[in-house]
Amino acid sequence: MKKQNNSGFTLLEIIIVIIIVGVLASLALPRFFSMVEYSKSTEALAALSSVRQSIERCYLMNPQSYAGCGDGGFGELDLEDPANSPNAHFDYTIGTAANAYTITAKRNAGDGGDNVSLIVLTQELGTVVRSGTGVYSGIK
Repeated sequence: MKKQNNSGFTLLEIIIVIIIVGVLASLALPRFFSMVEYSKSTEALAALSSVRQSIERCYLMNPQSYAGCGDGGFGELDLEDPANSPNAHFDYTIGTAANAYTITAKRNAGDGGDNVSLIVLTQELGTVVRSGTGVYSGIK
């Protein structure tokens, strides 16, 4: 009698491996996507720093007032709108008063953002506060 060659995997073994890989992927993917969003937030933090420096220069050139430093957009500052740079992930707005300003980076929905998450930098009476909402709520 001829001996049968039973090499290879059974269907049950292949299904078990697929299930294990699926469970591992379901645990790893949310963490991966949150790290991708965090890396995109570094773009906003760098842009907020540049805009802040530009507003401070405008303050020194004005009669010690933030009013008019960016309220009409980035044309009043010595800086171009960071949202116009290639592959930008955020839209930026500036609000100023005589002794305070707020710069807001809003995640745009064009590349998978939720269009709700914000990173906000506020300066008032010499104190600078950074905060975030949505997926950026942990930013301090």
